[in-house]
Amino acid sequence: MLIADQVATAPCTDPIQVRTAHMQPPEGITQLLIDWEKGDQGALEKLMPLVYSELRRLASNYLRRERGEHTLQPTALVNEAYLKLVDQRNAKWQNRAHFFGISAQLMRRILVDHARQHQAVKRGGSQQQRISITSVEKLAHEPEVDLLGLNEALDELARMDQQQSRIVELKFFGGLSIEEIGEVLGIGHATVERDWKMARAWLRRQLQ
Repeated sequence: MLIADQVATAPCTDPIQVRTAHMQPPEGITQLLIDWEKGDQGALEKLMPLVYSELRRLASNYLRRERGEHTLQPTALVNEAYLKLVDQRNAKWQNRAHFFGISAQLMRRILVDHARQHQAVKRGGSQQQRISITSVEKLAHEPEVDLLGLNEALDELARMDQQQSRIVELKFFGGLSIEEIGEVLGIGHATVERDWKMARAWLRRQLQ
């Protein structure tokens, strides 16, 4: 099963899994990452809900503290989850890249779900949920972008070029470097650079 398919079915509010995420020692999370890299898909199935629970908790705490329109950097939340969940002493660079690869998709889902709820509460209003895009070199001319608009644009881009859409997702929601994206997707540095430039130009036009 593809990671994207597992994200689509990731649990949202299971309190048992939330408690499990907090009880799981960092060594256990790190070992699951290592096992997954070695081809153990069962390790990925165990890892996904643990990462999802922590990311959802961090995002919920942040958004609950803020008032009004939010400016949020998803990369910071992913990094915080990594520091909390993974054993830094035994985590290799590849472990980090793959962790962020999972987290990027989960973070996208969490924030889009929040934005939809926010829109439903303010139905009839003109303002949308917005988040910072300064960490991805400004996909649009404005320092912030409509999250639901970006999500729809990424879905449209995926229908044309799945790889380009995934690269943007990894950059925006995971904060991965060009090198790390290449590691996650199994493609070369030059390919990532080319597709990132093309995707960014296309999204800039769509989001204007």
